[in-house]
Amino acid sequence: MPVHDFKRTNFVLVHGAWHGGWCYRRVADRLQDRGHRVFTPTLSGMAERSHTYTTAINLDTHITDIVNLLAWEDLEDVVLCGHSYGGTVITGVADRMTERIASLVYVDANIPEDGQCSLDIRGPEEALARLRLAADGDGLSVPPRSAEALFVNPADRDMVNAKCTRHPLGAFSQRIRLTGAHKTISRNMYILAGGYRESPLKKFHDQVQGQPGWTTHVVPCGHDVMVDMPDRLTELLLEAMP
Repeated sequence: MPVHDFKRTNFVLVHGAWHGGWCYRRVADRLQDRGHRVFTPTLSGMAERSHTYTTAINLDTHITDIVNLLAWEDLEDVVLCGHSYGGTVITGVADRMTERIASLVYVDANIPEDGQCSLDIRGPEEALARLRLAADGDGLSVPPRSAEALFVNPADRDMVNAKCTRHPLGAFSQRIRLTGAHKTISRNMYILAGGYRESPLKKFHDQVQGQPGWTTHVVPCGHDVMVDMPDRLTELLLEAMP
């Protein structure tokens, strides 16, 4: 690519429940090798920030984590990507900072409506299961699902299981408040993990498929697309550039 044709883009990659910025390392390396700026923040109370956990952490905390990143780093024309629970986070961020977002990428992720929480989105059976898991532990956080349950490729399961941490219950149970501003963003992409069997997320892919302003893709891997297929996810993120 000629130098004068290159556009340096800001990518912000938001992880899902139980994970941390670590899960995007392979994708971040690939994007940085192409000259882009890449941020892989870890949300409050998780992974290397698990020591910051308090009972006050909720969805607003996680949205503010990313809002503050965009503000303090002076980021504009951002490709904002969210995985799984991170889809709820990026929707809240986009609703508050619409003018800074060039495109949204949902990677096997929630697409919430105003007034929903993650427990609502996943349905009553899974919501009850998560509440019971929290009650069996400290009552305030949910232990991670296994890499096997997420259909992570066998070679990376030990790594994923070792790095996942408990997720603040308040981040699952707090309802999102949206003005609808995020719906004015005209470039949106949904990536469905086709190898995540009995996925509760296929409904979101089907909901936006064929809608104006949306492109959709299915990739043949488990839920952690960034771990299983970093090359393909990198290609799709580059397609989402403004």
